[in-house]
Amino acid sequence: MTAEYSKYILQFKRPSGTSRGVLHEKETFFLEISENGKKGIGECALFRGLSFDDRPDYEKKLQWLCKNIQQDVEILKQELKEFPSIWIGYEQARLNLKYGENLYFPSDFTTDNASIITNGLIWMGNIGFMEEQIQEKLEKGFHCIKLKIGVDWKSEHQILQKLREKFSDKQLELRVDANGGFQKNEAKQVLQQLSDLKIHSIEQPIKAGNWNDMADLCAETPTPIALDEELIGIIDYDVKRQLLDIIQPHYIILKPSLVGGFSGTDEWIFLAEKQNIDWWITSALESNIGLNAIAQYTFTKNNKMPQGLGTGGLFTNNFDAHVELIGERLVFRK
Repeated sequence: MTAEYSKYILQFKRPSGTSRGVLHEKETFFLEISENGKKGIGECALFRGLSFDDRPDYEKKLQWLCKNIQQDVEILKQELKEFPSIWIGYEQARLNLKYGENLYFPSDFTTDNASIITNGLIWMGNIGFMEEQIQEKLEKGFHCIKLKIGVDWKSEHQILQKLREKFSDKQLELRVDANGGFQKNEAKQVLQQLSDLKIHSIEQPIKAGNWNDMADLCAETPTPIALDEELIGIIDYDVKRQLLDIIQPHYIILKPSLVGGFSGTDEWIFLAEKQNIDWWITSALESNIGLNAIAQYTFTKNNKMPQGLGTGGLFTNNFDAHVELIGERLVFRK
């Protein structure tokens, strides 16, 4: 068995805004494993500024993996525990080597007999741009929309009010993602305003790492709170359990590339379900290669909530897509 990796820069069709800044391009890496004339490919979707493994020695660790690809899986997993995006690339490449073609998790999804319901993601920008995106999603038949907030709350609040005037919570589920954009006291006011508009949930209202403050908000909030960035960098199983025990969120949002790959996501799901905490899975700006693998994995988890897997169309230089959005449903294409 041999392995090699390559670097690739994805270019956004249009600069995409979040509370952490505007994204123009996205760096990613591909790991290819070869054995007995067969090849498997996986995406190591490093997310600069957000990934736990955004470190100067990232490529050195990829080089180490390629040199040691024949080591026992448990040895590799231990060595890569602080590099979740490399680990998921390895998991993908091994699965693709096993199943061939564009398969990672064969299921009814990959035989074109089933689909995954997704939310429509609205990127930050001026009111006109955000309203344009919303109209496009509504015309395509989305029943669940997620808006990025936390930069200009007054304008963002107005957009949400307009949406609620047109569509009740029975007609349109609205989720918001603050990416840690509010202070605790400000967040309390925002949570009440969101409740008045019957918003489904808010992701990460305050910055990650403030467990006690987040626990206070979760205990008192009239709007359900979901943890996202809070999960990144939590490696130890007992610490994961402790985090959920202390904060008691209503939901957790799982980005496999950032939380330990498929095996790490499985751990979070197990711990969350033990505490009756709901969850859903989102992609993290992977190319169509990583998105395909994550979508296949997501289907096997049998979660009926809208998932966040619709990022494949953001880039000008993406690869051939084997998953496609038909309205709000993600389907597999061979």
